[in-house]
Amino acid sequence: MSRRGLFAGGAATAAGALARRDTPPPQPGAQVEPFHGPHQAGVATAAQAHAVFLGLDLLPGTRKEAIVRLLQLLTDDAARLTQGRPALADTEPELTASPARLTITFGFGPGLFEAAGAGSPVAGLPAFSTDKLDKRWTGGDLLVQVCADDSLTVAHAVRMIVKDARSFARMRWTQRGFRGQAAGKTQRNLMGQVDGTVNPTDLDSAVWIGQSGPAWLRGGTTLVLRRIRMQLETWDAADRVAREFTIGRRLDTGAPLTGRAEHDEPDYHRLNRLGFPVISEFAHIRRAHVSDPARRILRRPYNYDEGLTRDGKSDSGLLFASYQADIARQFVPVQRSLAEGDLLNEWTTAIGSAVFALPPGCAPGGWIGETLLS
Repeated sequence: MSRRGLFAGGAATAAGALARRDTPPPQPGAQVEPFHGPHQAGVATAAQAHAVFLGLDLLPGTRKEAIVRLLQLLTDDAARLTQGRPALADTEPELTASPARLTITFGFGPGLFEAAGAGSPVAGLPAFSTDKLDKRWTGGDLLVQVCADDSLTVAHAVRMIVKDARSFARMRWTQRGFRGQAAGKTQRNLMGQVDGTVNPTDLDSAVWIGQSGPAWLRGGTTLVLRRIRMQLETWDAADRVAREFTIGRRLDTGAPLTGRAEHDEPDYHRLNRLGFPVISEFAHIRRAHVSDPARRILRRPYNYDEGLTRDGKSDSGLLFASYQADIARQFVPVQRSLAEGDLLNEWTTAIGSAVFALPPGCAPGGWIGETLLS
């Protein structure tokens, strides 16, 4: 290369580097999820890394007018915070600068409907033989689900919501969860399994409530939140063959035992050389299998880890969040099948359970719940 060409190439490289320096890189945490719309965010939204589920009980004597004021206030908070703006009474406005895909989602439990003098579209689940429910993690009049990719963003939003709800409701429970952030990959739970492989693709038929539901709830959905404790110490003692037999999937790829890739359709009719089903009748994926796409549930699970108990055992598990148009038609049959014969019951126990109706979204200037209470 000539001297002139060498200097010209060097100048071009320097100019390119200068241009790159002049273009500021995207700020981490700057991504925003829309708040307003026909559906609430936080359901079909790609799952964020961190979540806090708040269960609140209305204060005694709270009636419809007070519930309206509460929901108007919390909706305004959520509409601002999710867009990276401070709430009206925000004493730490600097903490809103990184919205990090923050979503804030509201749900109504049976107690809220009773206080508002309205009929409830959701009711408590039937008893399942494998449940060992703890009142600490059960029930609730109002759900607030807060999710984001930044735990500081979540913590600030939770504090703001709790402060503004204090005159109307008291805290019943707080459940914190986390999950992996790898884009395009199914998250893994603390047992090492991929969790959430089979989800509905047609949300209009499986998740969002349509013309067959109450008029005020159209565009909304329902949530079943289950706190599932895992016995990780005894799971550690199970070898890989036993674990994969229990789940019905390979641990490394998430593929069904009859397939090669995670999303291959399981073959429940295939037999091994001894004449037994390759995927056991009692394998988790077989017990949870739903053939009708309209009856599938939308799984959006989060892991939880509360450290160690006094006897040195892990206090860990899964916050299983299931969204569906009809709890009785979609969630209950699956859970009944699991309770009756899932091999995984040896290592998992539901210790918390709550059900909520999630109203549709709202337009700018509106508020969540106005379709029911206005």
